Amino acid sequence: MAIESMTGFARAAGTAGVHGWAWEIRSVNGRGLDLRVRVPPGFEALAEAARKHLAGAFARGTLHVNLAVTSDAGPPRPRVNEAVLAALLQAIEKLPPVAGVSPPSYDGLLGIRGVVEFADEAQDMLGAVEAPALAGLEAASSALKEARAAEGRALEAIVSGHLETIARLAAEAENHPARGADAIRARIAAQVETLMGAANGFDPQRLHQEAALLAVRADIREEIDRLHAHVAALRELLAKGGPIGRKLDFLAQEFGREASTLCAKANDPGLSRIGLELRTVVDQMREQVQNVE
Repeated sequence: MAIESMTGFARAAGTAGVHGWAWEIRSVNGRGLDLRVRVPPGFEALAEAARKHLAGAFARGTLHVNLAVTSDAGPPRPRVNEAVLAALLQAIEKLPPVAGVSPPSYDGLLGIRGVVEFADEAQDMLGAVEAPALAGLEAASSALKEARAAEGRALEAIVSGHLETIARLAAEAENHPARGADAIRARIAAQVETLMGAANGFDPQRLHQEAALLAVRADIREEIDRLHAHVAALRELLAKGGPIGRKLDFLAQEFGREASTLCAKANDPGLSRIGLELRTVVDQMREQVQNVE
């Protein structure tokens, strides 16, 4: 399974008679899955359907979803509520005539609230566009998934390149001449000689203990082993694919921690250079994995 980016854009549009609809989905980075759906008033059912569908299709990212609906149906159409009008006419017939009062006319009756209604345009439009708009949502979702997958393939190539650089630098640090026993012994001897020449009264036994402690602290074997382990773990994750962004980010942090420790322990210009290169590459890699789902 390939990895996906959290960045992408998709659009799907169509018509249903005189009504038109269009979905637009923009996806950006997010710590989890954040669905922000906007639909016109009266189309809340489509918003709920969109949330349910997208929640099943994506694991991470902030998705800005917008539905636009248009219509060429013209102004709202009036409709006479014939049942209400008939009830009014029956009630009027039962009333006794009143001197000086003209019988009610149709224009007066039509002005009574409830006799003339205007069609619920939003409800009519929802009924017309609901099915094709839901099909369009699935099409937009598929297009967004493909866009995120395409960028994911590019990200995988970049992260893999950084990973190979990290593996190479870890091997260089492991095989660096400064890590040899003779080199470490020579450095410690030079430091001890400097200390002995700088002042008198050092306890030789104490100095020997401090030198041994210095040698232990200067050893980067543990950091190198962990770097190799992290490289193997990251390769396994990339091969597995899927929504692995959180795990990649965690490993990138671990890489950064080991690179910083290596820099702190390095007592040689060559090892310091390797540590600094490691930190640079790890920072570059971490920027990229922030985009992985």
